[in-house]
Amino acid sequence: MLDIAAELHQWLAEGRDFAVATVVAVQGSAPREPGAALAVDPDGTAIGSVSGGCVEGAVYELCQEALESGESVLERFGYSDEDAFAVGLTCGGVIDILVTPVPADGSSRELFAAALTTAARGEAAAVARVVSGPAEMLGGALLVRPDGSYEGTFGGHPELDRTAAVEAGALLDAGRTDVVEIGADGARCGEPVVLLVESSVPPPRMIVFGAIDFAAALARAGKFLGYHVTVCDARPVFATRQRFPDADEIVVQWPHQYLDATEVDGRTVLCVLTHDPKFDVPLLERALKLPVAYVGAMGSRRTHEDRNARLREAGVTEAQLGRLRSPIGLHLGARTPEEVALSIAAEIVALRRGGTCAPLIGAHTPIHSVRSAFAVPDFAAQEAGSSAPSVAMTRPPAARRASKDAS
Repeated sequence: MLDIAAELHQWLAEGRDFAVATVVAVQGSAPREPGAALAVDPDGTAIGSVSGGCVEGAVYELCQEALESGESVLERFGYSDEDAFAVGLTCGGVIDILVTPVPADGSSRELFAAALTTAARGEAAAVARVVSGPAEMLGGALLVRPDGSYEGTFGGHPELDRTAAVEAGALLDAGRTDVVEIGADGARCGEPVVLLVESSVPPPRMIVFGAIDFAAALARAGKFLGYHVTVCDARPVFATRQRFPDADEIVVQWPHQYLDATEVDGRTVLCVLTHDPKFDVPLLERALKLPVAYVGAMGSRRTHEDRNARLREAGVTEAQLGRLRSPIGLHLGARTPEEVALSIAAEIVALRRGGTCAPLIGAHTPIHSVRSAFAVPDFAAQEAGSSAPSVAMTRPPAARRASKDAS
């Protein structure tokens, strides 16, 4: 839901009713991750996406039904031989979707408004919602802030709210969206309650050192990927807004001094494009000791070997050198600044997502990296006493109604 916060925030300001469908969990190959959302208003306007097109029509209908009934619902969509091309994920995956109505006069409206306002501002917050458990709790939500405080209640045992806030806070600290299971009384045992925790955190940082033409192209690529991009160079004649219109920040300072003074975290990527020892060595000496996601440095293989020797002399260990992506980027045969930026961006995405960088054609590995996310049980099948696998395909509302009518 928080991935379409800006649009939903506008709908709230306009006083619209809406229903929001959110991906809760995925199994196998699926195009969208937990947290991806589709929202529909009473006029039929839709924003967002939950599957890249595979089941959008069916989920759209579920949203319309939720607007009419005022009730939350959890549905599973997947692939089966019987209904291979009816509706579902013909790519072979399975996704669980939580559909929640948010009427203008609903009790949860104020909490959703606070969460969406926070996310739309780019501030940190997490929303925990019940996706399975006691029927009266389904769709219940908490808004959890970085300091551990929270708003809302699930309406059950008070300890459940406190435990959920702690679990959501841990995911928020990591900037992750995922599902967690806790007991209905807040303990680790007893009747299970499954929560979807969506984290909204400020964009990750990309810091590009070296105000060169390759840096301008990389700044554009970084913005496209959702990074907050900073370009840093010690030379004021090159580090200008005119040369870097896409950067969020332009800093005129010696690179290593700026790195010493700025904040970085486990999502930050550092791209060193200066390929000049007087800049590179003091900068990389510091960068390779920081808990950042990526450190890459531009230069030829000869430059790389010379730079490594200088870094060893400066006291950088072999383990730290092993973190350096140099020469920077993937081997695409790139020549232009835009092509080089693409090769760097591709390497960053591959490391972030666990990609192999191998061509998909002829490969036998999953297209989408397999997540270690908790899979929401098929509670409908369990309640009916069915022993069928929990990944059976769920038909769309129209198909379910037709099936009932035929019987």
